[in-house]
Amino acid sequence: MKFTIYQESRIGRRKSNQDRLAYCYSRDALLMVVADGMGGHLHGEVAAQIAVQYITEAFQREAKPTLQDPFLFLSRALTNAHHAILDYALEKELPEAPRTTCVCCVVQGSVGYWAHAGDSRLYVLRGGRVLAQTRDHSRIQMMVDQGLLSEHEAAAHPSRNRVYSCLGGSHAPQIDFSRKTPLNSGDVVVICTDGMWSPLGNGTLAKGLTGVNLMQAVPRLLDQAESLAGANGDNLSVIALMWEDNYGETALGSVQTQTMPMDSFTTQLEMFGQGRQPPGPELSDDDIEKAIEEIRSAIQKYSK
Repeated sequence: MKFTIYQESRIGRRKSNQDRLAYCYSRDALLMVVADGMGGHLHGEVAAQIAVQYITEAFQREAKPTLQDPFLFLSRALTNAHHAILDYALEKELPEAPRTTCVCCVVQGSVGYWAHAGDSRLYVLRGGRVLAQTRDHSRIQMMVDQGLLSEHEAAAHPSRNRVYSCLGGSHAPQIDFSRKTPLNSGDVVVICTDGMWSPLGNGTLAKGLTGVNLMQAVPRLLDQAESLAGANGDNLSVIALMWEDNYGETALGSVQTQTMPMDSFTTQLEMFGQGRQPPGPELSDDDIEKAIEEIRSAIQKYSK
């Protein structure tokens, strides 16, 4: 495999960052996952952390160096992450389980496979256009699909952040799966939370990631999204991948996996408590350490 990949998460104008994201690759398979936590101070962060950490660890157990069935992997990984979040809530005796959106993509054999629950999105961009994208699990998206709202009206609707499918919570998630999507050299795969795609819109996102170096273009788009969102800006997170599986000139930041050992992985995942704002009076270092142990306990049951 040969690709360029960049990920970044920002707090925006919120008091804490409940987004989590990670990518991981073996010699012949790549995983990307983004989650946007919901459920009040700390618990939304934990739900997103459990989802991203569980799915990443499951990939490391099963990609040897490819997944036998990527869609089956996605189905089991998201479902088990959902149950791990419920176990966390039960252990903590929470009145309601915390929730998180999740979008997860596997690439192997130059084919993309993805699944999602909620309104975090995946886009495949080709030639400056959106070749494929996920459909939000939101009532606003349903109204757009039914012709009751325009895309412009939906972007400013006060209920635009309400979703009917997620991991965690009181209902089993609706998980939608893609078709097998062959990737050509130069295609860009983007997965991001609504804090990224909502202020920008599809046109700006596609234009900003066409014919560019991702390492420079993605931070510029994050800057633009933060500026457009203004004082009420949400957390914003993105992973962008440019597929380059040919013998062309190596791009800045390009990854080549041919020489990786069969049983090795490279992972970019911030563990809970890393890369966040300094602990405040509501979240001490002890709180973070306790949360890390609780996350590990919730994941352990399904890590077999």
